Amino acid sequence: MNDAKLRDDEMTVDVPDRIDAGLLFIGVLRTPWREVADCPRQGDAEAGPSCRIEIAAPWPAALAGIGVGDAIDVLYWLGDARRDLVVQHPRGRSDLRGTFAIRSPHRPNPIGLSTVRVDGVEPAALVVHGLDCRDGTPLIDIKPRLRPTSGA
Repeated sequence: MNDAKLRDDEMTVDVPDRIDAGLLFIGVLRTPWREVADCPRQGDAEAGPSCRIEIAAPWPAALAGIGVGDAIDVLYWLGDARRDLVVQHPRGRSDLRGTFAIRSPHRPNPIGLSTVRVDGVEPAALVVHGLDCRDGTPLIDIKPRLRPTSGA
């Protein structure tokens, strides 16, 4: 499937041809990073650089209710990632882990997730800190960050 070289002991599987669902990209993420290798390992909602979430038509009205200071979860499509890795080395480490035990972009459904802080709201965009993806990454969804519940 992917011609990228595997590191020692990494494992792949044959990916089914079947597509179970369709996604609508609702916008695009604008970040300072042009190459995947330049992206931070995890975004930093406090100290990371300013980034933009640009919302495509007809979706801008769906931003109603999001305000400056809100924490939101941003889901995005990592289309250049491998989809066949099931055991891999986490970036910068020598140990092996199952794909579902790490936050690698290389997974069966390469969906990225970042929690970001909203610093600005525009008619069809949000200014945020905390994204960790390449410039031009397609946006899948935005959700309000769940607040922790108190234990009973």
